[in-house]
Amino acid sequence: MKTRNSTNWLITALITLGSLVILFPLYMTVSIALKNPEEMAQSIFALPTGLHFDNFTRAIEATNFFSAFKNSFVITLFSVSFVLLTNSLVSYAVARNMNHKFFKGLYFYFISAMFIPFQIIMLPVVKLTTDLRMNNIPGLIILYIVYGLAFNIFVYVGYIRSIPLELEEAATVDGATTYGTFWRIIFPLLAPINATVAILSCLSTWNDFMLPLIILSKPESYTLPLVQYVFQGQFSTDFNLAFASYLLALAPMVIVYIFAQKWIINGITQGAVKS
Repeated sequence: MKTRNSTNWLITALITLGSLVILFPLYMTVSIALKNPEEMAQSIFALPTGLHFDNFTRAIEATNFFSAFKNSFVITLFSVSFVLLTNSLVSYAVARNMNHKFFKGLYFYFISAMFIPFQIIMLPVVKLTTDLRMNNIPGLIILYIVYGLAFNIFVYVGYIRSIPLELEEAATVDGATTYGTFWRIIFPLLAPINATVAILSCLSTWNDFMLPLIILSKPESYTLPLVQYVFQGQFSTDFNLAFASYLLALAPMVIVYIFAQKWIINGITQGAVKS
């Protein structure tokens, strides 16, 4: 009896090609970070003949790495924490009142924000934050919380609407308030989607360059992506230091994503159950 060959070679080839497209820049980054200028001049694609870890030490000194790391950590921690607490609460109010025109209109109003390019509102945001004296780390955290509303409400509402209403009705019978029902019943059930929102918010906040660039006015407040800009001037020809610094800034989020990717996929899939 003949057995069918179930291998789809076209899909396999496309996956292989996609993997190479992703892995090749990573290889180049690691390779350049471990080379010296002489090896770079000989061949940019070849493996390094020696491991020049001093590039990382010099990059740390050039970017004031630990100060920038602290700023990025504080901004990411507070942004993600308040995103989970506030965005989930707003989404709960919207999801349980979608039969009202006001809340349904509010839902589509928030969703429409996903289609507005940041470049359109960039200058008004700079003007407003400057006038309100929000061109600092707390102001940046508030902006991240607000900018996350559109996408987060989209995934939260879909997930919350898949939770049976009977759970809330039983809590109401037991005397729970609306807030008590949310924090004691609904919020613990949001664990999968909370993990997804937290990870995606963490990745976008940590890696963001544009918003800190236009908001933060003091060098001591700069984040890790922002301090990479120093290599555009002072070290414009020393790519080895620049790529070593890029790896240092990239490493924490790569580790987070490697260990948390299953929660991202699981949360988004479950959030799409109902819309």
